[in-house]
Amino acid sequence: MIPVAEPDLRGNELAYVSECIETEWVSSLGKYVAAFEQRMAEMCQRRYAISVCNGTAALHLALATLGIGPGDEVIVPSMTFVATANAVVYCGAEPIFCDSEPEFWQIDPAAIEALVTPRTKAIIPVDLYGHPVDMDAIQQIARAHDLYVIEDAAEAHGAMYKSVPCGGLGDMSCFSFYGNKVVTTGEGGMILCDDEAWYERACFLRDHAMSKTERYYHPEIGFNYRITNVQAALGVAQLERIDQFCEIKIRNAHRYAEKLASVPGITLQPEADWAKSVYWMYSVLVDESFPLSRDRLAAALKERGVDSRPFFRAIHTMPSHPRSVYLPVAEDLAARGMNLPSSTKLTLEQVDYVCQQIAELSR
Repeated sequence: MIPVAEPDLRGNELAYVSECIETEWVSSLGKYVAAFEQRMAEMCQRRYAISVCNGTAALHLALATLGIGPGDEVIVPSMTFVATANAVVYCGAEPIFCDSEPEFWQIDPAAIEALVTPRTKAIIPVDLYGHPVDMDAIQQIARAHDLYVIEDAAEAHGAMYKSVPCGGLGDMSCFSFYGNKVVTTGEGGMILCDDEAWYERACFLRDHAMSKTERYYHPEIGFNYRITNVQAALGVAQLERIDQFCEIKIRNAHRYAEKLASVPGITLQPEADWAKSVYWMYSVLVDESFPLSRDRLAAALKERGVDSRPFFRAIHTMPSHPRSVYLPVAEDLAARGMNLPSSTKLTLEQVDYVCQQIAELSR
């Protein structure tokens, strides 16, 4: 079976993790935590980085740091992983779901303006499937209404918006390092920002809101969102090869596009001329003209040794976040979108095999 994703741990991962074990620095203290944060900050052209235990925690901590709470609204795309909306709810705020734009599948800036109310405090755009959002348009709306922008870059390690790395956009930005991400620590996350006060606040809340001057004194309710030195060791080793990872992702994406271009009924993953996508997941849309539905195509591919995944469900259509709104682009993407094998271990021969199977099933 050709998997959709698998981690590539063929660099210094074992050596660095072994060092953590041999030296017994396995908890949240240790040299790799600071090194991981420093390298992420440098990569994203940020002043500060705060490592946390997962990407959802990063989003929640960013929102909490900015004071988002009960009575507030945060605009999020419906077409994204549910964690983006869940983090807003954790703060007692309400996620307001925005549709996607059809050309590049990202949150639609033109639809955001109509959703802004006096209760709106922030926008969380998501760099979906490794492609940047149109951040200039979103920042313009945010400035006009005095809103925070928190970039959810969980799927976009190494991607670029114009000349700025994803993770370097917005007031704050957040990453995930889950096992299927471009850079993985198994579980893990990161907040990046340029504001010293926000950095200090996030570090304070991350560690149970413990006083810096009086040990075991906690003036507020905080969180235990620290990353371990073992996880950070994985991250440092992964960042040593991020350029290679991105090159492979882009190479395989171009091969997919080349081989699938002539297959009727398949819409290829787009890329804006102002963007550098890293194609976290190489994704296609299965059109109505294709002989099989998206789900039937996925089942047929699995029988031929090719794994796949459907797109995320549109969050507003799920019982956890029900909303009586119609978001046609997000709902269409959710119904027709498919992620094809996208690991950095994927060979061009495997890409060719996947494309061959889709071509045969199109006839």
